[in-house]
Amino acid sequence: MKILVTGGAGFIGRWVVKKLVEDGHNVTIFDNLSNGRIENIKEFDRNKVKFVKGDIINDCDLDSLFKEKYDIIYHLAASINVQDSIDDPQKTFFNDTVGTFKILEKAKKQMFGEKGIMKGLNWKSDVRQNTYPCKVVFMSTCMVYNMSDEDGIDETHAVKPVSPYGGSKIAAENMVLSYYNAYKLPTVVIRPFNTYGPFQKTGGEGGVISIFIKNSISGVPINIYGTGEQTRDFLYVKDCADFVVLSGYKSAVNGEIINAGTGRDISIKELSNLISQNRVPVNFVEHIHPQSEILKLKCNYLKAKQILGWQPKYSLEKGIIETEQWIKKFGQNLT
Repeated sequence: MKILVTGGAGFIGRWVVKKLVEDGHNVTIFDNLSNGRIENIKEFDRNKVKFVKGDIINDCDLDSLFKEKYDIIYHLAASINVQDSIDDPQKTFFNDTVGTFKILEKAKKQMFGEKGIMKGLNWKSDVRQNTYPCKVVFMSTCMVYNMSDEDGIDETHAVKPVSPYGGSKIAAENMVLSYYNAYKLPTVVIRPFNTYGPFQKTGGEGGVISIFIKNSISGVPINIYGTGEQTRDFLYVKDCADFVVLSGYKSAVNGEIINAGTGRDISIKELSNLISQNRVPVNFVEHIHPQSEILKLKCNYLKAKQILGWQPKYSLEKGIIETEQWIKKFGQNLT
């Protein structure tokens, strides 16, 4: 198959591309490199992986990109920083919501034609146009959810946007599902929980696990925002990539929202101790935007297990060991 991955030079994106290449597909990566890195994708065979630099909110870039036809579009490109979204909500809204709308429009036109129209419940396409079926996999986030209870969060759990990032993702999700319901465009919304692993940045825009590991091996104190009692369900990136890719392959999830996590949460305080192993001190500092904090996030991934046959393979401890080994070897300066 010919597959498009927006944001494919990013942390999760490069792992998704790697899995797709291993499965024998030809992949086009579309990325503006605002967060992704060319270094992330250097290993891939250029006969199998094509890189296109461009922006999902730039119509000219998208027009050029969609001169090609794609079987599956994995839409991962987004502004992903919760704190930044509070400081600059417009940027997050345009990238995460408007950008998703533009991708959906391009997919719809590819599948049904520039002049295709809905007649009742069916499409009437111009037979002279070169239409081609496709599916859109939209990566959302667990940060759309309200706080978890001990049973964990399933897909029917209440949403509660506490940041413009969460709000923008919910808006985009609704557009993605509306295109499935209104236009019969195959789509799925996926909500991975907090993902970590090799190739994640270890500086200010990185994930908490990568930052804690980098500080621990560099002799730098770990800073925790607030009390550290807030919990997260951490998903290793190889498990996440398997889930993302499988969501594109399986038609049974079309029109659905589906979670991925481990079913285990850990407090940030406990996490810091697990990673630091008393190598560095742990400090508690004032939260920059405490209103955006979700106190407990724990995933119920039963739906993914039942419909996709997916479940995580990595424990938190095993994932942390692999991540630390990679950071020691490659990621010391990955800020």
